[in-house]
Amino acid sequence: MGKIIRIGIVEDNPYMREGWEAFLDIEDDMCVVGSFESFEDAWDSKKFQTCDIIIMDIDLPGITGIEGVQKLKKEGLKAEVIMATIFDDDENIFNALKAGAVGYLLKKTSPEDLVIAIRQANEGGSPMTPNIARKIIQTFHIKALPKEDALTGRELEILQELATGRSYAEIGKKVFLSVDGVRHHIRSIYKKLQVHSRSEAVSKGLSRNLIAV
Repeated sequence: MGKIIRIGIVEDNPYMREGWEAFLDIEDDMCVVGSFESFEDAWDSKKFQTCDIIIMDIDLPGITGIEGVQKLKKEGLKAEVIMATIFDDDENIFNALKAGAVGYLLKKTSPEDLVIAIRQANEGGSPMTPNIARKIIQTFHIKALPKEDALTGRELEILQELATGRSYAEIGKKVFLSVDGVRHHIRSIYKKLQVHSRSEAVSKGLSRNLIAV
């Protein structure tokens, strides 16, 4: 057997924390060396300093998970951090990764997938819940466009609705715009993507990972 992966858990929900600890300790190549309800408690523990992988929530009492990652990296700890959270918004995702987290999972991730993610992170990978990875790819493609050609958040929303086949009136009701407002945004979408029809816009949006099917 290879080296045991030493895991630290920082999660303020005791049921979630104990559940993770129970099924991770079953794995032959893993050992939970410390389980904490706050980053402050973890930081004060010598066991925490020995971790290879840390699973950490974002919404912690006191120091947040993102602030915790920043502190870990600033102090030179070599542990890799996987964020495990309920938040799937762009701001939390990118702030966590910018701070130094190598992975980002939603708490609904199955025990089996969490085990796989820990092994991936330990081997140098960056495990992510699929829809989180898609958000990152979408943002990359948006930012890769010339600034004047980047679709706005509203335009991306309408482009996604175009892919459903809804009429302009139906899209307007969904996004709370008049039909004329929808048409205005669609003209802008066509111009930026350099297309002339709904099908071309949807096709290019899919090819650039701007929208999902």
